[in-house]
Amino acid sequence: MTSEARPAIVWFRDDLRVADNPALTAAASTGMPVLCVYVLDEESPGVRPPGGAARWWLHHSLESLDGDLRRLGARLSILRGPAEPTIADLIDQTDAGAIFWNRRYGEAERTVDERIKASARDRGLEASSFGASLLFEPWTIRTGSGTPFSVYTPFWRACLAEPEPRKPLPAPEKLRPYPVDDRIGIGLDDLDLLPRHPDWAAGLREAWTPGEASALDALTRFLADDVADYRRDRDTPGIAATSRLSPHLRWGELSPFTVWHATTAARSAANAEGAATFLSELGWREFAYHTLFRSPAMATENIRGEFDAFPWPRLHPAALRAWQQGRTGIPLVDAGMRELWRTGTMHNRVRMVVASFLTKNQLIDWRRGEQWFWDTLVDADPASNPFNWQWVAGSGADAAPYFRVFNPELQRTKFDPHGDYVRRWVPEWDTADYPEPIVDLGETRRAALAAYDVVKAAQRA
Repeated sequence: MTSEARPAIVWFRDDLRVADNPALTAAASTGMPVLCVYVLDEESPGVRPPGGAARWWLHHSLESLDGDLRRLGARLSILRGPAEPTIADLIDQTDAGAIFWNRRYGEAERTVDERIKASARDRGLEASSFGASLLFEPWTIRTGSGTPFSVYTPFWRACLAEPEPRKPLPAPEKLRPYPVDDRIGIGLDDLDLLPRHPDWAAGLREAWTPGEASALDALTRFLADDVADYRRDRDTPGIAATSRLSPHLRWGELSPFTVWHATTAARSAANAEGAATFLSELGWREFAYHTLFRSPAMATENIRGEFDAFPWPRLHPAALRAWQQGRTGIPLVDAGMRELWRTGTMHNRVRMVVASFLTKNQLIDWRRGEQWFWDTLVDADPASNPFNWQWVAGSGADAAPYFRVFNPELQRTKFDPHGDYVRRWVPEWDTADYPEPIVDLGETRRAALAAYDVVKAAQRA
């Protein structure tokens, strides 16, 4: 194989886009043929495979990415297996001259990346990684004493004091393709990402269109139509007031740099408050990933160690199933859980309510809820999903005060006063067919506070 035929490999992961993709840009700039690959890694120790709804999204996002790459002259090759040996075999098979990727921030993923980078460099390959999914790298934002932030407000203030995030990169105009034959990769359908027996994804298909083009359309619509009223309306689940960008950001169909600069460019006197509030939500996502970087086990372990003393009672599976299926007899909770099952998403205000109900009114370990969301959310990511569950439960970074127990009836009265959201998802509400509440909200709140007193006592001991 001649040196001119040696490819530059672009290893796609959570960055399924062609615009503002530094790894793709770097590969194109080498002048080598570009070999674009995606590896479904469900075997590397500590790497968390995507849940069911996320797998549905991933299939369609990869399909969309392949179409975008083909329009640039290349294509996407699909591989399956533990990433380290799979990438090593690909390098050997193609006699690659370089490999590029965009960074991930979980400990297991970083370990895999570091090993592949070291191995590639030992073979004389150029091997480079880039920041593409966070505005600020986790090791760059520190307190005055040089430690990571544990409270959001000063964290975001420190981020805003940094130089403005870089401008997004344009997509390459054209890619020099590496000739791919049947020896490289498998078919997308061979990943078996889609539900088939049964096919439960009708609601996902109705609600979403994965892909970079759809992501950019959603951002454009939001900035044109909704950002001005975002601060006022974002907590009202019965109206379409949020950006709906979270799954596009999770899969990297849209970069945070694109969102940041598009929002600041669209900012005006009329929408300044809404734009600032929206960017602060982008900041909350950053905070979750920075926390993952320093607390890599946060999907299974309490960030605050004193919370290990929390006396979770023995699980009653019927109670967990009632919550999962939206049959608790609490209208706002049931509406949120049914929206989740149907569409793969849930309004953010309602996410907090259903998480509080599970952990505080039902006294079910937050890890049970986190795992259910991991399997049913199209936007479940390894940082935001456990981070937000721990925030509500009280065990996380900058956690909600232990005594904050969301009353789902008061939340419904305040944020869904006319019942538009509840009636959409729970049509039998206020009829004889609707079940009685499975818990007494007042009694269970008192039980939750008593359980939290155990944590406080253990902390003092």
